[in-house]
Amino acid sequence: MRKKVEVRKQKIGDGRIPIKYWSHSSLMSFLRNPLAWYKRYVLKVYDMPSNPSAIIGRAGHIALQHFYGGIKKEGAIELGLEYLRAVPDFEINFGKAKSRLAQKKKRLAMEKEYLQAIQFYLARPPKHKVLGVEVVAMAEVEGLALPIKAVSDLVVKSQVDKKAVDIVDHKFVDAFSKDRSRKTLFVMQAIFNYYTVKEKYGKPVRRFIVHECKKRKNADGSSQMRRYIIDFSKCEEDFAVFHRLINDATAEISRQRLYLPNPSDMFEGENSFDIYRLGLME
Repeated sequence: MRKKVEVRKQKIGDGRIPIKYWSHSSLMSFLRNPLAWYKRYVLKVYDMPSNPSAIIGRAGHIALQHFYGGIKKEGAIELGLEYLRAVPDFEINFGKAKSRLAQKKKRLAMEKEYLQAIQFYLARPPKHKVLGVEVVAMAEVEGLALPIKAVSDLVVKSQVDKKAVDIVDHKFVDAFSKDRSRKTLFVMQAIFNYYTVKEKYGKPVRRFIVHECKKRKNADGSSQMRRYIIDFSKCEEDFAVFHRLINDATAEISRQRLYLPNPSDMFEGENSFDIYRLGLME
């Protein structure tokens, strides 16, 4: 049995690192909006409502988790719908829908969009020899001051290397991503998953495969699905950038500093600026 990774606070420079590990979501949050990051990942305050798109995506992930775990399509779809219906109103950012009637209509629209998207995905679901579903893992990486953590939607047998595994990620999107497999967000996420899956399974990790499902039907009748593949054997430069970025971010959060808001952040800009204006972090 492989030993569990021991997570501990470590010092860097003259400061103390305020978090126990990095994840892809926490790193992106820090780069986008340091004050919102501090509130969520250091103070552990989780009071920001989620956008409908994020909730629909999570419902889709739950459906696929059960589908690839062995449940039939209809049952998997229903379990995703149950999750969506169970999300309380206060956890949803309804935007301009302020009245109860408007919010009820919004929720019905969310259900409709979820059902359409998951049916698009499961019409011809990608086939894999699944080894693990929703795999949560941590890894200590040589040269990094903090461990890293990631959740992999699927860990599967690689179809291009019998000795290796691949990682599969599902995304429900409004529009297909540009730049395909060179998209920076995909590559950075992929490397988090690479190290954690390699640690957990003790096998070479060959590829990170992203399946995007467009939630709204294409007017031209083209496929609602698009696949992107990141081959780790061709990512040497990306690994170097990843290590430098993690170490620079760790050094930045370990020093004495002020956490400033980013008002232009489309997700948490207003909230972070309110916190700053009211002096709630002082």
